[in-house]
Amino acid sequence: MGTRGVIADKWSMRVLWATAIGSAISLYMVAVERQIQNRERMLAEGLKAMEESGESNGKDV
Repeated sequence: MGTRGVIADKWSMRVLWATAIGSAISLYMVAVERQIQNRERMLAEGLKAMEESGESNGKDV
């Protein structure tokens, strides 16, 4: 009976570590995805601002 608890504790620690590592990896992937989305949004806003300034310059001439 005493050895069963040791084996169960070992496996529960492995499961706990696997869960913690999986959570860390998923949080990292979410952070990377958000950075990519933010970069794309900023690039799109920059291009839109450039187009709008180009249109206003064309109208003034």
